Amino acid sequence: MAMTPAAPAAAAVVAQGGAHSVFVYGSLMADEVVRAILKRVPPAAPALLPNHHRFNIKDRIYPAILPVESKKVAGKVIMGVTDEELQVLDAFEDVEYTRTRVEISLIGSSETMLADTYVWSDAEDPNLYGEWDFEEWKKLHKKDFLAMTNGFMHGLERPESKTRVETYQSFMQQQEQPASETQVEV
Repeated sequence: MAMTPAAPAAAAVVAQGGAHSVFVYGSLMADEVVRAILKRVPPAAPALLPNHHRFNIKDRIYPAILPVESKKVAGKVIMGVTDEELQVLDAFEDVEYTRTRVEISLIGSSETMLADTYVWSDAEDPNLYGEWDFEEWKKLHKKDFLAMTNGFMHGLERPESKTRVETYQSFMQQQEQPASETQVEV
């Protein structure tokens, strides 16, 4: 039986427990969030995803990416993600995102590589706008997002676990409740 050139490389990946590379561009650029989800921080490198744009999402504090010609998204690639960790990331990203294989370029070199990333599932979503800013997110939302993520991960261990979207919505409603009681409708 003749082996294709890709077969030895595929066999090496299986031997390593299915080591995956994942391009992250939003909350997962924060090591604290990665640690909360994966229970470790894998090696990472700064990277760019060409022909995509990172959007804000109305009423959400996390971003979405979609293909957009001549744009690029700065992020990082997390390397050595196991099959089990990839399943946890899939659960975290939930139905709002579709895991997609993309070609990224490593910042500071001419090297490109294939990686998985999470693309917004609804390409026609009217709630996408502008450009999401990681530095602004770190200042304004990281603490709350990390608390929500820890709650999601704790709940994931339960048999009646909520999806990440349900956990996020529940968490945000709890955060807004005290503020809404003091607001006056206009």
